[in-house]
Amino acid sequence: MSNRFIAIEGNIGAGKTSLARLLANELNAQLILEQFEKNSFLPLFYKEPQRYAFPLEMSFLADRYQQLKSKLSSPELFQSTIVADYFISKSLIFARKTLQDDEYKLYSKLFSIISSSLRKPDLLVYLFSDIPRLRENIRNRGRDYEQEIDNEYLEKIQSSYFEFIHNHSNMAIVIIDNSKLDFVNKEEDFAKLKEIIMQKHSHGIHRYTLE
Repeated sequence: MSNRFIAIEGNIGAGKTSLARLLANELNAQLILEQFEKNSFLPLFYKEPQRYAFPLEMSFLADRYQQLKSKLSSPELFQSTIVADYFISKSLIFARKTLQDDEYKLYSKLFSIISSSLRKPDLLVYLFSDIPRLRENIRNRGRDYEQEIDNEYLEKIQSSYFEFIHNHSNMAIVIIDNSKLDFVNKEEDFAKLKEIIMQKHSHGIHRYTLE
C-alpha cells in the first residue's frame, strides 16, 4: 500500500465519507475530506437548481482544487497512503447533469486546465448503492436541504458516474455494490470492503457485489 492514493467516490448518500474515515484509520493513512458543508450555494441549489447550478459547480471546483493541490503536494511525513472521500473528477460528473449545455462547455474547459495539474488516484473506488438505499441513508443523516433531493436527480448523478467510469478504463477502478451491507455498524461488512480495496488492481474496471 506504500505511496498509494485511494479516492472513494459514489452518489449522494452512498457512504463515501464513512468508508474513507474507516479505511484511513485502518491503514494509518492521511485523510482528505471534502468540506462541502461550507458551501453556501448548496441549500440554494436544491431549492432553485437552474438558478444556482453554475455558481455552485464553480465554487465546488475551486474549493476541491485548492484542497487537493495542497494535500497531495504535501503528504504527511509518516503516512504513506492517502485516502480521500472524493476526487476532482467529481466536479465534472455533477456538472454534466446540472448545467445547461453552454455552461457545461465553458465549465469543462476550465476543468481541463485545472485538473491536469493534479495527481490521479492509484485506485478509484466507486461505492454503489441502489436508489432506495441512498434515500434511506439521506433520510437517516438528517440534513434538511438534502431531503428535497428527488429520485430523478439521484438517477442522473448515478448515470453520470457510470458514463465517466466507462470512459476512463485506463485507470484502476473498483465498483463495489454494497446496497445490502452496513459497513458502518458491522465490522464483518467493513472487512469485506477492505479486502477488495487492499487487493492489487490493474488498470481497468473491476466489479464486485457484496452481500
